[in-house]
Amino acid sequence: MTTSTFHDATATDGWMRRFAESAHATETRLTALDQRVGDGDFGTNLTAGADAALRRLDQLSDGDTDPAAPLEAAATAFLDEVGGTSGPLFGLLLQSLAAAVTGSGPTTAAYAEGVTDGLAAIRRVGDAAPGDKTLVDALTPAAEVLRATPAGTPPDQALAAAADAAWEGVRSTARLRARMGRSSYLGERAEGIPDPGAVGVGLLFASAQGVVTDLDTHLG
Repeated sequence: MTTSTFHDATATDGWMRRFAESAHATETRLTALDQRVGDGDFGTNLTAGADAALRRLDQLSDGDTDPAAPLEAAATAFLDEVGGTSGPLFGLLLQSLAAAVTGSGPTTAAYAEGVTDGLAAIRRVGDAAPGDKTLVDALTPAAEVLRATPAGTPPDQALAAAADAAWEGVRSTARLRARMGRSSYLGERAEGIPDPGAVGVGLLFASAQGVVTDLDTHLG
């Protein structure tokens, strides 16, 4: 992907479609992780949201050049059509990204604003903090990197750096003892296992660059 193409609806549409492909490619592994520390439905829910997002993306007009439209379509899909706790949380993040892009276009500054606002919304709804072994542990460092990135940085480069930070956050969750959700009842049995929701955040940011097919590359 070149920096010159990351400024229109084609780019954000491609990002969301690659996210859907990443969800499908890693569904089995995501389900296996969630079976060990959660309800076992995260992989299914993420792919359900991805499929719903694809249906909405396909309904967008071919002539629609609004870069926020694909993000809003994906947000609506996750908010309206996905069960469990993960769907609404990913929906809030995508909704915040769409709102920020609507205001100033898909710039590095807009992505920083959208991710920061999405993180704040997720924390308000889920009452999770860094260190609780949730997706917040991946989203927080991604937001920090984006805020620290100079505004003139090409957005694809900024999102790549955010992806690296998110994966580092994912790996950190394997060392944490959960303080929220079903994992919190497992105690030491959940240690050593990364949080599936955090992995989903890693997939989202990594999909800005390409489809993720092998989680082992990122989980270490």
